[in-house]
Amino acid sequence: MISTGFGRPIPSHAKMSAVQRISPLFQRDSRQLIQCSRLLAYPWLDHGFGTRQSAPPPLPVVTLKQIHSDVVIAVSGVEDALAQGDALITSRRGIFLTVRTADCVPILIADSRRRAVAAIHAGWRGTASSIAIKTVRRLREEFDCAPVDLIAAIGPAIGGCCYEVGTDVLERFQPWLDASSLRRPFLDLAGVNRKQLLEAEIPAEHIFCAQACTKCASEDFHSFRRDQADAGRMESMVGIL
Repeated sequence: MISTGFGRPIPSHAKMSAVQRISPLFQRDSRQLIQCSRLLAYPWLDHGFGTRQSAPPPLPVVTLKQIHSDVVIAVSGVEDALAQGDALITSRRGIFLTVRTADCVPILIADSRRRAVAAIHAGWRGTASSIAIKTVRRLREEFDCAPVDLIAAIGPAIGGCCYEVGTDVLERFQPWLDASSLRRPFLDLAGVNRKQLLEAEIPAEHIFCAQACTKCASEDFHSFRRDQADAGRMESMVGIL
């Protein structure tokens, strides 16, 4: 057996793609985007996590010049495209927020009451700086969102099975890791982000993780750790229709 890093052992002889063995709460749509079933319950929302095969997101798109930071940008229109930062929030209809990843953690958040959304690019630096917590805080400040009304979906990212880091990096995650995790050089970045969303007071039953490792699944996902300079990027998006 091999581990995905998310607590789900997979037989080493398995021929399934990562999308086939992904959490049952996620599914691939006709655009080859991976969608969270809980977010699909909102007819006013479109969303999806990118794969190797997925089509470009719909227009108009607002994306970022991602800088591995904890900077959150409130979007009022397409003129906010290419601002420097690593998270986007909006309550505007007809604008699609996008983040690009190739191992880092994509997080999509929606508020069913206030109809506000967020897209987060959480690399290790952004995660160490609590970008998920700061994004929830900005949703509260800008749109009066209550954490109890938020649904958060964590997309495919490099798993704890593959994400080997140095002790200098691992030490920055002490607040979210137990002693045994600090003794091994592998970091479950998606798991840390889940803990941060809980810390931001989103209920556990409102947080969903795709549980797919981008480095393990070359047929489905780009991975910088696996492919280095040849790695592509995947676009994940969320928007209010």
